Amino acid sequence: MTALQTPEKTSRRKELRRNIFVDLYARALLFYEDYRRLAQGIGVVLLALALAVPGYIYYHQQQEEAANKKLGQIISVYQRGNYEQALNGSGSQAGLLAIADNYSGTDAGNLASFYAANALYQTEKYDQALTYFKKFEKENNFFGASALAAQAKIYENRGQFQRAAKLYERAASQYKNDLTTPRYLLSAGQAYAEAGQYDTAITVYRKIQENYPESDQATRAKRYLARAKVQQKQTSS
Repeated sequence: MTALQTPEKTSRRKELRRNIFVDLYARALLFYEDYRRLAQGIGVVLLALALAVPGYIYYHQQQEEAANKKLGQIISVYQRGNYEQALNGSGSQAGLLAIADNYSGTDAGNLASFYAANALYQTEKYDQALTYFKKFEKENNFFGASALAAQAKIYENRGQFQRAAKLYERAASQYKNDLTTPRYLLSAGQAYAEAGQYDTAITVYRKIQENYPESDQATRAKRYLARAKVQQKQTSS
């Protein structure tokens, strides 16, 4: 009986192996098909990117040129102190607000945000000025430091002294020089003192004396330092 059953078992094992092979083959085909579709999809995406990048570069260049041209046309109005006209433009001449909003992705559009913010500040539209000062992308240069200091001044006028002080300190470190840095640090010290943070104010005043002893602010810092020490003792007693 055993000898008669052997061929049957052998044929079943062969059939089983054949079924496994067929199953593996089918899976391999499915994997290949999925991979081929994925590869085709990636290829389409890469092709689309290859076609889109030059178009985007060209578009950005066109936007930059347009923003530069519009900013050049209105900047003289701003420099003459005609802030309302500079902000809103006149006739076919675009104003700073429109340039800042419509060309925000360009260098000229970003600079328009700074000028718009300052013009709004000069016309006492402080909330709107703050929006554009925040919108302005700040670099480590005079404009970046000035924008931070202007934000600080707005918060200071609102009575938010601690927030103002931190922004003044950021302005001082944003663009370090012997002219503006001690000025911003002095404003930071005064704001800290107004916030009741006399320890921090004293530290800032001492920094001015140590790092900028020849500045006009160093003399004032000495006076404010003495005052902050008295206030510190009064609050601790």
